[in-house]
Amino acid sequence: MKRTLVGFSDQDIRALDALSDIKRVSRAELIRQAVSQYLEMFSTAEIPEDAFGAWKARKIDALAYQERLREEW
Repeated sequence: MKRTLVGFSDQDIRALDALSDIKRVSRAELIRQAVSQYLEMFSTAEIPEDAFGAWKARKIDALAYQERLREEW
């Protein structure tokens, strides 16, 4: 298992500590569970097949198009 440093607000830490007392697991375990559930939610999300190659038939340079859009900002 790898370690990582993540910052949380004081309010989030208090909520995690309260929940860890109720569930009788460590704060770190609560965070691991939450991250796992979050990632699982996205790994099972359907990606529409027709999205791939949607711009293939367009006669425009994608980078030029992107730069033109960003000029509007």
